[in-house]
Amino acid sequence: MIIDIENFKRVHFIGIGGISMSGLAHIMLKSGHIVTGSDIKDSHIIKKLRNEGAIINIPHSASNVDGADLVVYTAAVKEDNPEMIRARELNIPTIDRATLLGEIMKKYTYGVGVAGSHGKTTTTSLISVLLEEMNYDPTVLVGGEVDIIGGNVRVGNSEYFITEACEYTDSFLKFYPYIAVILNVDSDHLDYFKNIDNIKQSFTQFANLVPNDGFVVACGDDPNTMSVLKNVNRNIITFGLDSNCTWNAKNIKFDEKGFPSFDVYHNGTFVERFELSIVGKHNILNALATLSVCHLLGVDIKKTPDIIKKFKGTHRRFEFKGTIDGAVIIDDYAHHPTEIKATLSSALNYPHNRIICVFQPHTYTRTYSLLNDFAASFDDADITIITDIYAAREKDTGIVRAEDLANLIKDRGNEVYYIKEFSDIVDYLKGTIKNGDLVITIGAGDVYEIGNMLLNFNKKAAIGA
Repeated sequence: MIIDIENFKRVHFIGIGGISMSGLAHIMLKSGHIVTGSDIKDSHIIKKLRNEGAIINIPHSASNVDGADLVVYTAAVKEDNPEMIRARELNIPTIDRATLLGEIMKKYTYGVGVAGSHGKTTTTSLISVLLEEMNYDPTVLVGGEVDIIGGNVRVGNSEYFITEACEYTDSFLKFYPYIAVILNVDSDHLDYFKNIDNIKQSFTQFANLVPNDGFVVACGDDPNTMSVLKNVNRNIITFGLDSNCTWNAKNIKFDEKGFPSFDVYHNGTFVERFELSIVGKHNILNALATLSVCHLLGVDIKKTPDIIKKFKGTHRRFEFKGTIDGAVIIDDYAHHPTEIKATLSSALNYPHNRIICVFQPHTYTRTYSLLNDFAASFDDADITIITDIYAAREKDTGIVRAEDLANLIKDRGNEVYYIKEFSDIVDYLKGTIKNGDLVITIGAGDVYEIGNMLLNFNKKAAIGA
């Protein structure tokens, strides 16, 4: 559906508390629309939108839609949702989240869509921070909360629009990128895609959305990404650790906190040495992608090392939560085997005695389709705790259990425990962790609550003492 969003005065969002939906609602509010919405539960994001003037009801109800000119929904909203049914009855136009995002993006001259199976949030955030600090005044929509931009959205007053571009349900094919970034291409979302070839085909279509005068910025180190580029006839800029890439990094070193530093080269010419305040070799690639994009937009890269170093990451990406009994608590959003390996590899460079990992698998289909890969991704942990699968948008059909994953990890000779209840995990950790241990909660669900519970218990114990 092709629409002009300016024609709709009141826009209603079903599932307004989602990270992307809330950002779109904020943009619509700032552009003068009346915004209403609903969700299944309250949150700090919803409270923030209310403070900005949005009218939001909990939970979903058919009457919430009355008076709306346009209804926006997410992939998680089904046709039997009472608000969707009511919108159909009243003949109110309905569009999905990606369509609205694309229509907003269309209005900007320089739209940047950051795609990839991993790293989208960090790279989108880093591009946004760099452009903001260099006075480009971008509009930003990111799938995480970034302290420097004050949340998950920033509305600027320029021709620059930066957003994550997610491949799930081919959402990013509704976008209008001037620069399409492909960080990597991996097997994921196999509840929608048939196989890796199907995924690569989708990324090829995304890259070909770029106009003839636009650019595709892609990782030259990733074989799947390079395979995608074979069918793309656009201006292509590559980044990576390979010296054949347009932008590449050399002389990589890690400091005592696991933060990398490296020399950046452009077309074989030294540019500058950069230091990151985020861990992991994968973030070197995210930084190179950022520099590639910003250079295309006219940024003097030699002026950016201090900005790059100032970036502390986004919430839930190797995020320091606190300490207890000399052990460090970290939380990370990783929910794919490749991401888990990268997170635990980063942890190896971080000061630690033992690495204790608590993992909450995310969705049954992902856990089932990548089960053996998941089992192999915890080899760098000294102790792994597996808790129940976070269903998200899915129903439990019995195809896989968390215990199945724990058993496969055990078969690899690794120390692993399946513990169902968060409170029991906290009790286990209280009795296990020692000074110098690194405890990492990993997953895209609510596993971060375990770290919070552990730290809150520690505070209460200190007060009691």
